[in-house]
Amino acid sequence: MQTFVLKNGIRIIHQEANSPVSHFGVLINTGSRDEEADEQGIAHFIEHVIFKGTQNRKAFHILNRIEDVGGELNAYTTKEETAVYATFLSEYYQRSMELISDILINSTFPAKELEREKEVVIEEINSYKDSPSELIFDEFEEILFDGHPIARNILGTPELIKTFNKESILKFMDENYHTDQIVLSSVGNISMTKFIRLAEKYFGPIPEKPRNKIRTNVYNYLPETRIVQKDTFQAHCIVGNIAPDIYSPKRMPMVLLNNILGGQSMNSRLNMVLRERNGMAYNVESSYTGYFDTGEFSVYFGTDKENLDQAQWLVNKELRKMKETPMGIVQLSRAKKQLIGQLAISTENREDLMLSIGKSMLFFNQVDPIEVIFKKIEAIESSEIMEIANEIFNESQNSVLIYQ
Repeated sequence: MQTFVLKNGIRIIHQEANSPVSHFGVLINTGSRDEEADEQGIAHFIEHVIFKGTQNRKAFHILNRIEDVGGELNAYTTKEETAVYATFLSEYYQRSMELISDILINSTFPAKELEREKEVVIEEINSYKDSPSELIFDEFEEILFDGHPIARNILGTPELIKTFNKESILKFMDENYHTDQIVLSSVGNISMTKFIRLAEKYFGPIPEKPRNKIRTNVYNYLPETRIVQKDTFQAHCIVGNIAPDIYSPKRMPMVLLNNILGGQSMNSRLNMVLRERNGMAYNVESSYTGYFDTGEFSVYFGTDKENLDQAQWLVNKELRKMKETPMGIVQLSRAKKQLIGQLAISTENREDLMLSIGKSMLFFNQVDPIEVIFKKIEAIESSEIMEIANEIFNESQNSVLIYQ
């Protein structure tokens, strides 16, 4: 894995892979938390409309440039980052990098295309509202981070979406897209020398512009229990609390704790107790999200309304176990091996790997070799897990949101 910094401050990370398929992406340290109150949804809206025309291409030509050679062009927006990326046959590296640079540098945001895409995004918002198992996570973040930009829904509101225009888009990009907060990430069949040469050609001309905007990091968390009446067949419940940020030394023990409780494996504690032993839930999971200055942990499940109280009791019982009962040597060893195996398998997906190393470079300015990550996991002690569990699984400090 090799790194480089362009003269304008844009960072590069590349891993060579002897494969006919390659992956390239641009990650920007800007997301919905960087929006002002009247801009809610604009970061995500930009992700949509940068594909709608540049000084050199119309929307039709943008889509066909990669897809005509069997590749895929994609993008996403989170609370803290925006990414535009492509998967393609390795012989089309230059084509892909030129296209993505054109999209990010030369987009013209035609008025007719903006109006059409507003309707698309509004339909996306309406579709999202029809999915309580997704909607509940956003409303829960509104409770945890009440009054802070990070609490807002990434998609925005139909009312604000309708107000966006070329001027407001360019204003947001000018204020939030900074060269020292951009990473070019690549995993594929190209030498580092050639990759740097292409990066300098297509991204080097961007004028240097370091970040001077400071993110708001004032949080006033107050636990809340909220019950919302919904016309749904199931009751949906989420419980959680503030958790360590991505720079915290407690982050890795938190990742392991989350995986033990309700991670992706079928043998997670919550899945075993709610689904396998009691048949009370089809979907049950825990999640941990670290942001640059805070984080959140939550447990979500959907269950028959008459089982809600019992399911909540079972969840709280498992949380108390993590607080009160230290893990044995064999239990902890098994949990570590499981997480290590999951991480190792995830690196086999080269698109995910490209995005992962790009994100690590974006936030930490380095990428730990996987062996180093494994050693960090192996070093976690049972006492560390109990300490974090006692900090976070405090029933008097937990927030609860129920749709029923």
